Amino acid sequence: MLQDKRSDLDAEKQKKLLQRLVGELSTLRPDLYYQPTSVIAEEMEAFIDGEAKLYAEERVLLKRLTKRDIEVLLSLH
Repeated sequence: MLQDKRSDLDAEKQKKLLQRLVGELSTLRPDLYYQPTSVIAEEMEAFIDGEAKLYAEERVLLKRLTKRDIEVLLSLH
């Protein structure tokens, strides 16, 4: 049960971080809004691995996500 709560908390943090990073990436790539979710997820992966300004804890949290995970989380908004 405690593990489930931890997983839910991590998922919420991941969603919030992804939304923040989409905003940051959108300022660098204004045409991002018009791209398919799969393209955005690819760009997010590269951004997370590269120039995204993240704390170590945030980076670890997001590195667990696959491209498909990112697509799903982005499509929930």
